[in-house]
Amino acid sequence: MTAYSLLDLVPIVEGGSVSQALANAADLAVHAEGLGFSRYWIAEHHGMAGIAGAATSVVIAHVAAATRRIRVGAGGIMLPNHAPLVIAEQFGTLDALFPGRIDLGLGRAPGSDMKVARALRRTLESDANAFPQDVLELQSYFADDGQTGIRATPGAGARVSIWILGSSTYGAQLAAALGLPYAFASHFAPDALDEAAALYRHYFRPSALLTKPHFMAGFNVFGADSDDEAELLATSQQQAFVALRSGNPRQLPPPVAGYRESLGPQGAAMLDQVLQCSAVGGPAKVARDIARFIVRTGADELMLTSSIYDHAARKRSLTIAAEAMQAVRHAA
Repeated sequence: MTAYSLLDLVPIVEGGSVSQALANAADLAVHAEGLGFSRYWIAEHHGMAGIAGAATSVVIAHVAAATRRIRVGAGGIMLPNHAPLVIAEQFGTLDALFPGRIDLGLGRAPGSDMKVARALRRTLESDANAFPQDVLELQSYFADDGQTGIRATPGAGARVSIWILGSSTYGAQLAAALGLPYAFASHFAPDALDEAAALYRHYFRPSALLTKPHFMAGFNVFGADSDDEAELLATSQQQAFVALRSGNPRQLPPPVAGYRESLGPQGAAMLDQVLQCSAVGGPAKVARDIARFIVRTGADELMLTSSIYDHAARKRSLTIAAEAMQAVRHAA
């Protein structure tokens, strides 16, 4: 049966604050735990006015402390920004605090623009082997196998679940070669979804960590009690995405009626393409769209996400999504 999880960008809404965004994250995680979500992931972004998850491991600790059972982790840590030893120590600490509940999704993008990336003090020269080697080094610290000549404390022996993230076929092939679970960012970069899923499954090699492929796909959900209300809620993320594409990232704005139509045909087509892996509507429509996406991808797990301006409306959307997933399971 298809599992369902939640990706939270920890949005800072217009008129809100970082403190409120972090409080909302903890509250949303408690809500998701009660709805049967398997895991709660936070993504590393830097220099973004509307995202409060830059100190990702700190936010993970905050969310994990507020919950009891749900797995909590990074979706993901952008490994080029960090020395693998530092990540081993951070996530080894998290595993010591919250045993058996910590996930570590790894991506190879900087999670920022080049100016911010330089401020992170990491070398950005192109090296095709850097990311795979960094992943192997990180695995070595957790395995405590002595290959690096350094023992990570904390980190050695930690039971952290490592995932490879991606929005292209590169990550799919790496995850397959290493025998790791793979999460595809179809919620904002859907073009290579089907190809990446096929490559991952075809080339997967069993490992000590995973005996068969585990494929996760990102999916946006904007659920409400009516289709019209859901369409309105979705305009906040649409505005934020257009602002990001224009090089002017902003705090998450309130919804605006008719926003998509105001962009004209070209702008509307861009949003439709980028956000094609989405369900926007009332409970019946959300359930249909989720079921179709599962049939299309055969995903073992969906990573559901949405940026909704009103916190109560966001919680309601999660409830609708969870009910849809439970209906799919029942039908299966």
